[in-house]
Amino acid sequence: MVHGTGRRIRRATSAEGAGESGLAKLIELHALNSFGDMLITVALASTIFFSVPTGEARGRVALYLLITMAPFAVLAPVIGPLLDRLPNGRRSAMAMSMLARAALAWVMAGAVTGGGLALYPEALGVLVASKAYGVVRSVVVPRLLPARLSLVKANSRVTLAGLLATLVAGGVGGLLHLIGPGWPLRGAFVVFVIGTLMAFHLPHQVDSAKGEQRAELHAEPHAEPHRARPKGVLRAVGPSVVMALRGVAALRWLVGFLVMFLAFLIRREPPDGLPGTVALGIVAAAAGLGNALGSVLGSWLRTRGSEVTVTAVLALATAAAGAAALWYGVVTAAVVAGVAGMAASLGKLALDALIQRDVPEAVRTSAFARSETVLQLSWVAGGAVGISLPLEPVLGMAVAASVMTLMLLWTLRSLLRVGPRRSAARPRAA
Repeated sequence: MVHGTGRRIRRATSAEGAGESGLAKLIELHALNSFGDMLITVALASTIFFSVPTGEARGRVALYLLITMAPFAVLAPVIGPLLDRLPNGRRSAMAMSMLARAALAWVMAGAVTGGGLALYPEALGVLVASKAYGVVRSVVVPRLLPARLSLVKANSRVTLAGLLATLVAGGVGGLLHLIGPGWPLRGAFVVFVIGTLMAFHLPHQVDSAKGEQRAELHAEPHAEPHRARPKGVLRAVGPSVVMALRGVAALRWLVGFLVMFLAFLIRREPPDGLPGTVALGIVAAAAGLGNALGSVLGSWLRTRGSEVTVTAVLALATAAAGAAALWYGVVTAAVVAGVAGMAASLGKLALDALIQRDVPEAVRTSAFARSETVLQLSWVAGGAVGISLPLEPVLGMAVAASVMTLMLLWTLRSLLRVGPRRSAARPRAA
């Protein structure tokens, strides 16, 4: 039975030329990566969030943000440029991110029981290694793209595999936690050791950097395409990509905000008289379902009109946040969590399509690296706001709706200036 399941999984990941191009191996590696990250999340959540009263838990999470997220905010902008300098070692970079998390998970297994301060720098190391993997994965996908798949569909398939692995890992992590608080981390150690070995089995073209250059994340709408540029000047990625990046960054901000704000709000004051664990489960399930729905919709998304897609999902998330502010309850909380998850997932896929369409091959991988770093920082900023606000549902959701409204207006203004493109742009000379 296990052998038959494995064959079906391999057949699904290898469909439409993904097996021949090597994309299937990346899909399986990403599923393993998501599985290991979720095991670590289960261990940390049980120690920092669920094992203590709400007030103390909020203090612990605030401390976690201060010790892990604040240094990460400083380190994250360095990740993209650093990886730009290592274009020929992407398999090694992915393997090292796995190996680092394996070592840290083993060390954390001994410290997680007490939940002391020593746990937080180790969690920072896990976070940085995980985000470095995410950046490298984004720049690797175009190198493994089958002829029969668009980039947005390939990314959708990779993301969906990660989501499915995360769901399975949540259950496995819960069972391991019943044995002891350190066992999910020991399980993560095994997963990441396997992932280290799998990273080196990716195709050799992953490490190819022929013709690549570095990209700047600012718009350059009036640049003369044939004008000679001084040596060493970075290429701009274009106004459509910048507009979409701002919109998707706002959606990632909303997701980070909701994770921190709703988790504590629902635990302290469960809506509609439901038990806290039940209400949290409903909202978490809605967020996971929305994320998966965004990935599924992404497989049907056309690469044309991606600017409109980003604007539409941003408007939908803004409306959901506004509804939660006006009529807060378990239904609206679940709706805003689900819509935010779907919008962030689908928006990211649309952004990937724009990068594929508008950014020349010579700087495309650099653009992926830098955009991924911006999105991770946006999640951190949203989480920081969510943990710092008073636990008042109307206030919190009104703040979220206000921020999203401002970003929506900015995006609409940019969309009117840029205009939805109906056809693929001719790549600019690198």
